[in-house]
Amino acid sequence: MHRIVLLTALLAAAGSIGPAGAQSGDLRRPNVVLIMTDDVGYGDFGSYGAPDVKTPHIDSLARDGVRLTDFYANGATCTPTRTGLISGRYQQRFALERPLGSAMTADGELGLPATGRSLPQLLKNQAYATALIGKWHLGYKPEFSPGAHGFDYFFGFKGGFTDYYHHVNGDGRPDLYENERLVEVPGYMTDLITERSVRFIEQNRQRPFFIDVAYNAGHWPYQPPGAPSKARDNGRHLGPFDEATSTRADYVAMLEHADRGVGRILETLDKLGLRQNTIVIFTNDNGGEWLSRNTPLFHHKGSVWEGGIRVPAILRWPGRIPAGRVSRQVGITMDLTASILAAAGNPDAAEARLEGINLLPVLEGRAPEVERTLFWRVTGQQAVRSGDWKLLLDGGRAMLFNLRTDIAEHNNLIGQRSDIARRLRPLIATWQENVDAEAKRTATR
Repeated sequence: MHRIVLLTALLAAAGSIGPAGAQSGDLRRPNVVLIMTDDVGYGDFGSYGAPDVKTPHIDSLARDGVRLTDFYANGATCTPTRTGLISGRYQQRFALERPLGSAMTADGELGLPATGRSLPQLLKNQAYATALIGKWHLGYKPEFSPGAHGFDYFFGFKGGFTDYYHHVNGDGRPDLYENERLVEVPGYMTDLITERSVRFIEQNRQRPFFIDVAYNAGHWPYQPPGAPSKARDNGRHLGPFDEATSTRADYVAMLEHADRGVGRILETLDKLGLRQNTIVIFTNDNGGEWLSRNTPLFHHKGSVWEGGIRVPAILRWPGRIPAGRVSRQVGITMDLTASILAAAGNPDAAEARLEGINLLPVLEGRAPEVERTLFWRVTGQQAVRSGDWKLLLDGGRAMLFNLRTDIAEHNNLIGQRSDIARRLRPLIATWQENVDAEAKRTATR
């Protein structure tokens, strides 16, 4: 019955796309601008309670759309979540549940296989112009690159991080591409991402488009704007115990600069008359690092505690999503994939075997909230959230939290509600068996 309700909502949303704008005087499917920041904390935006970061443009999306309180990244680090977005499926099915390392290591041979059913490819099949501007981190070889997955245009870097000014990776090697060609373009990486995003929107304003704006702010190296020095030790992650380490002020400056970039993108949509017919989605790839503010959550990036996986998510679609809403609907990155394809009315989405759901009927107020059961895994940790309950296994220790009343995971209730823990633990085991079996089958083909 649960699956029937979800399928009905998905088909209803896909079939309800009608006149949404007048870019060229005909019925148009909506444009989609997906903006993802990197390693930013849950509480690092004004609309999520930040006291020391000014993010007026990102906050304007919450004022004009819906802000989700219980939204999750697919993974606790970069590559896993981006796999979930592009594929619409759990990243464990592709054996991509940790960040890919340098191209000069064995990880240089790894990446997300192009199946012909990725989010950008399915949109491209529907005559959407598609672009990825910024961070990829899903493989270095051409067969794993953005173009192989259906992006018409790629400008950015393939690794996990880059020097914001010199555009080199941790090996000191150049990592700035335009499609498959290494390029040298002067400028601060955040500005380059913004400028190329604006250009793509301007060039494709007469047709439906999808653009993945993948800012690397506020991922290390913590290089604020206006200080063009080379990253220390080729961008090695400076921690709290390093001499002359990075500061919260550096991080805040980086994040506020990205917010100004978001402002330029939104201004471009308004200037071109595209606001009404464009879905704008803002989110983050995982929990924040040590300079981030994850309040009120516990822990950080790399863990399956809430601070590692719960992230901001805001959606704006004028005339469809009511302004100023706050939703407690539980969601995950791969739901964005399903939602975008539903909004585009994509008839081939079933071929992708999506594991996310279309959130739009709930966010538009046309359907009630849907109870979810979601899974996460990193080395040594597993978790399942089912309804309000979360079972977390950390180093062999089992803990149970009611996230409706204990968002900070302070009160372990496993002693009082071991019945719920016994119900949830087999779900984790079954899920792991399923995704690992598929990953193994894929690897042996």
